[in-house]
Amino acid sequence: MLYLSIISIILAVILFLLALRQRRNAGLPTGRVIYVDTNQWMRVEKPLFDKVLRLTGKPDYLVRQGKQVIPIEVKSGHAPRDPHPWHVSQLAAYCLLVENEFASRPAHGILRYSDRTLEIGFTPALEKSTISIIQEMQARASQLQIERSHHDQNRCLHCGYRSVCDQALRI
Repeated sequence: MLYLSIISIILAVILFLLALRQRRNAGLPTGRVIYVDTNQWMRVEKPLFDKVLRLTGKPDYLVRQGKQVIPIEVKSGHAPRDPHPWHVSQLAAYCLLVENEFASRPAHGILRYSDRTLEIGFTPALEKSTISIIQEMQARASQLQIERSHHDQNRCLHCGYRSVCDQALRI
């Protein structure tokens, strides 16, 4: 009986250490994971939604740290020298959704790349520019023809609309 108890304690410690290592490798900060949209743990029941902004989204993770909820967006590639503006805007949109859903403004969000984790402050200037981008996107969405906004072959190649896009880059 004593051996079984000792083995159980050792196994529990090993599992705890493995969980800590996996969390660190995932780039998650300390706190309680309250939302996951990576299809690795569980299926998320509903996306976050802000009816005033007419914005919906599903961040990869939300971590509660005290009264604050921090959105985390995971990117599969290596971190660029400076984060791409569209990654920052996406994360800021999640900050807006978190503030609406949980009535608590996050001080920052986290971009997790395969080789680096970046903490992006959710400043009033970032909030203002993100709302402006959302409004511009909504205005353009009502147009009949939307022009391609880049010349990046990689983005074009992996775009979900490539098969129906009449402006796809020839790759």
